[in-house]
Amino acid sequence: MRILDRVLPLTISRQICTLPSASLQNKRLNDAQILSDQNPTSPNIISWNGMINACVQKDQMLHAQNLFDEMPVRDIVSWNTIFLGLNKSKNPERVYKCFLEMGRLGLKPNSYTLSSVVSAVLGTEFKALVPQIHAIAVCLGLNTSSFVGSTLMKGYRFLGDPVGLGRAFDEILVKNAVCWNILVWAYMELGWMAEAQWAFDRIPEKNIVSWTSLVNGYIKNKMINKARAVFNKMSERNVVSWTVMISGYVQSERFVDALKLFLLMLRSETQPNQFTLSSVLDACAGCSYLLTGQQVHSIILKSGTPDDVILSTSLVDMYAKCGEIDTAFRVFEFIAYKNLACWNSMIGGFARHGLATRALEELDRMTNSGIKPDEVTFINILSACGHGGMVKEGERHFSSMGIMHGIQAGVEHYACMVDLYGRAGQLDKAGELIKGMPFEPDVVVWGALLGACGLHSSLELGEFAAEGISKLKIDHPAAYTVLSKIHGEKEVWNSVLELKNIMKEKNATKQKAGSWVETATVED
Repeated sequence: MRILDRVLPLTISRQICTLPSASLQNKRLNDAQILSDQNPTSPNIISWNGMINACVQKDQMLHAQNLFDEMPVRDIVSWNTIFLGLNKSKNPERVYKCFLEMGRLGLKPNSYTLSSVVSAVLGTEFKALVPQIHAIAVCLGLNTSSFVGSTLMKGYRFLGDPVGLGRAFDEILVKNAVCWNILVWAYMELGWMAEAQWAFDRIPEKNIVSWTSLVNGYIKNKMINKARAVFNKMSERNVVSWTVMISGYVQSERFVDALKLFLLMLRSETQPNQFTLSSVLDACAGCSYLLTGQQVHSIILKSGTPDDVILSTSLVDMYAKCGEIDTAFRVFEFIAYKNLACWNSMIGGFARHGLATRALEELDRMTNSGIKPDEVTFINILSACGHGGMVKEGERHFSSMGIMHGIQAGVEHYACMVDLYGRAGQLDKAGELIKGMPFEPDVVVWGALLGACGLHSSLELGEFAAEGISKLKIDHPAAYTVLSKIHGEKEVWNSVLELKNIMKEKNATKQKAGSWVETATVED
């Protein structure tokens, strides 16, 4: 009987060990749990770890945590598995507490443990733990590995500590391409461009990731011409490299340059992906190139690019900004799973076209579908109400932001409300709203009031707005132009002449109007 007692647990334990490749991977966790329940005192750690790992892979963290708590004995794999799950579920506080508990139990972390803990705290309030984890790594001699060192470098980048970043890099004994690429990326993220270039120049074997990291770094630091110069030096480019450069032009509002580069990409026989096409559509929207946008849409349909909500949203935005609001709505309706950005794009399109009622209808559809509005949604709604002259609706939505949705009104929302009141001729309300703002108005708010004063020839509030702009130490030509217009309408010619003289002294010229005209092709 005693022999049978020893054999039976061993048999069950072996059955459990085979489950990660069978039952667990086939999502039959219940079978695994039944076998485990038949022998809860089994000392086989591999079995427990297999079940916990299966739960983590299926994002069943509550189940994984319960199994972990029930384990009679845990090894380093057990802890690392639970760290992985907590990291996936974005629970840095729990990671921190588990790490402390592990230390109190006397179990030493390995390279994977330290890397998991650092990765979990990046960008959170627990990022201050990075130097302490670095100290633990030094004590255990783990700081010399490229795996731990690279993770520590990322941690110091989020801390904004270039000294710690350099120290973590220097301590790595064998520096591979990943270490060098992270160093270049981290320096660029911190704005240390000279150091990033220095590191790049010393990479023993530069790969395509190295070059792309440098290009992307210059783009993020708003040095688009330098980024293009580096891009031109690349002997080999992949779809990521092309997309990064095209996206950089779009971010810099050099839309035509982005489209020219896209043509070069197609001629290089590099196939664009959904991210490339999304950036190209944004470029078309930025310069109102409807014909080019339609050609890109055709490429999407012919290439069989998988349905992607980001790409579909870019299509909606492109058609709306190019004046094809009905086409934009048709594309929008074909999107199976609409996210918040998608709804905002459609609502904003209706707002720009002055279709206030349609914008409000889409807002109702969005909220009824269970998606909550955000700050951008209300900017679009308030703008729509302003263009549609719907003062009461605008006031209601402005009030509902904080009361119903817990969103604090920002300067953009106040600018929309000032514009709303200004278009409706309710300048007194606009002035009172500005005086009651919880923060200082910016040039957009003052500009909205100034434009309304010019529209309704209100000299008193116009001077109030011009004074507000001057306090920001901005010599905006519009301030002089609008005041000159109002004085002229009231036949106060001395003031008109005085304002023109001031404009000459400050070299403030009236901004020229302009518009986009699309040609048949985009020349490179």
